[in-house]
Amino acid sequence: MDVRNYTLVTAAYWGFTLSDGALRMLVLLYFHQLGYTPVSLAFLFLLYEFFGILTNLLGGWIGSRIGLRITLFAGLAIQVIALVMLSLVQPTWAASLSVAYVMASQALSGIAKDLTKMSSKSAVKLLVKADNTVESEAGTKAESDSALFKWVAILTGSKNALKGLGFLLGGVLLSWLGFAESLWAMAAVLTIILLCTAIMLDADMGRSKSKTKFTQLFAKSREINVLSIARFFLFSSRDVWFVVGLPIFLASQLQWGFAGVGAFLAAWVIGYGFVQAFAPRLVRKGGGVTTKARAAQAWGFTLVLVSAALALAIQTNFYATASILIGLAIFGVVFAVNSSVHSYLILAYTDSDQVAINVGFYYMANACGRLAGTLLSGVMYLYAGLPGCLWASTALVIGAAVSTLWLPTRPDADESSVNEAFEIVTQ
Repeated sequence: MDVRNYTLVTAAYWGFTLSDGALRMLVLLYFHQLGYTPVSLAFLFLLYEFFGILTNLLGGWIGSRIGLRITLFAGLAIQVIALVMLSLVQPTWAASLSVAYVMASQALSGIAKDLTKMSSKSAVKLLVKADNTVESEAGTKAESDSALFKWVAILTGSKNALKGLGFLLGGVLLSWLGFAESLWAMAAVLTIILLCTAIMLDADMGRSKSKTKFTQLFAKSREINVLSIARFFLFSSRDVWFVVGLPIFLASQLQWGFAGVGAFLAAWVIGYGFVQAFAPRLVRKGGGVTTKARAAQAWGFTLVLVSAALALAIQTNFYATASILIGLAIFGVVFAVNSSVHSYLILAYTDSDQVAINVGFYYMANACGRLAGTLLSGVMYLYAGLPGCLWASTALVIGAAVSTLWLPTRPDADESSVNEAFEIVTQ
């Protein structure tokens, strides 16, 4: 594996992930404090998700033509601009102006997030695969590679832990520094990361050998389409309660402080990240693509049962606080395994020369799900409270599970390649 370049890519993604999680919590808690309704809070994030859809679609195409190095730098730079822009908002502005302005800054942040995410995720497979190919030709023993892939799985799985720390960081910074000052501090740190990465990263990754036509962006295989549909439902089922419903419920109904809300969301995402890092060991045994497709179905329907039980417990007010804490922990474990299996399959079903295009399309579906979940989170919480958000989540989980029934199998796939891919991918 190209350890130097992979370390640089991972460090850049880690820095961005911290800022993105903190930014989400800063915006949500700050504008809730100013009296914004759940629907208004949801609207603040709509362009973030919408432009993520476009970025994942076009970003994969652009990355395949000019290389992932450029798209990675562009993502970091745009995030710095978005942070500085958002720091200029004033509480004295009219609500309509503030909403429009914040939506515009969040649109930039959405572009930045998915450019960075697409670039980093695609680069991981390319950097690992390229070095592994060279070692195979040289006759290097595979045992050392196996240990390295396990270390990489833990390393990349910690990305979600850092996202959780970002939520905690956002709540703490809002209480400690204030809104604008927190944004300036994050922009400064990201600028340093961008400069260091630009100077030290020398690989031109992800440029396709053959130029992909724009019309080919939508010409996907059956397996890519099925996985993308399942991804849409899976992530909308999470964000329908995670984005607006749960944080506002904790702050307004349970009277938790900023740091408390941020800490709980941080703990959930950190635990989710650790489960993702461990997920390959849970489902890898017993085969490759065929087994993983069946695992996606089994874990998907398990998530249906967990989601329905949690919604019922909150609907009937069955030890509400304990049900939320325990139920969402179980939901997070099963959800993380689902996400990891899907992430394995998207790389197993795609060729290396088209990895940026297919991963971009797949994460476009992910962004579509987040957009739908974000809007539903505000609407459902306004009209039906947290129970409504959780029942909507159950319906969406059913959609994800049913979609996996149409997953094809590829018994002729290169098992060593796809198992390595599963070791390094988490989402």
